[in-house]
Amino acid sequence: MTGRGRARLLGRALWELVRYDALSRCCGFPGVRRRMGAVRKSRGTATVAAAVDAVACMTSFYWKPLLCLQRSVVTARLLRAEGFQADVVIGCRARPFYSHAWVEVDGRVVNDSPAYQTKLQPLDRF
Repeated sequence: MTGRGRARLLGRALWELVRYDALSRCCGFPGVRRRMGAVRKSRGTATVAAAVDAVACMTSFYWKPLLCLQRSVVTARLLRAEGFQADVVIGCRARPFYSHAWVEVDGRVVNDSPAYQTKLQPLDRF
């Protein structure tokens, strides 16, 4: 990937982080979910790994602490904009209670540990 393509991904990742904050503040989680965006028809030049890395890089510079749900929504929106069918999965374990969100592309966890697929029961996928 070229330097210009990476810079575009980094800028888009920062925009999506700010967008998530604004949407969650005014519309709550239902508003964020409704505005996830569709998958683009043609794939961009970015790979899944490059998009995930761009989000990870921008979260380290973001001025607010980020939870897994915010990172996952931003990653999924970025991947969808690049033409990948990305799903946010929210899972939990009852005892002891634990919940987590991650992103899957073609059934494979891309932004976190694949162990979450087996250790947590999926509650929602969008």
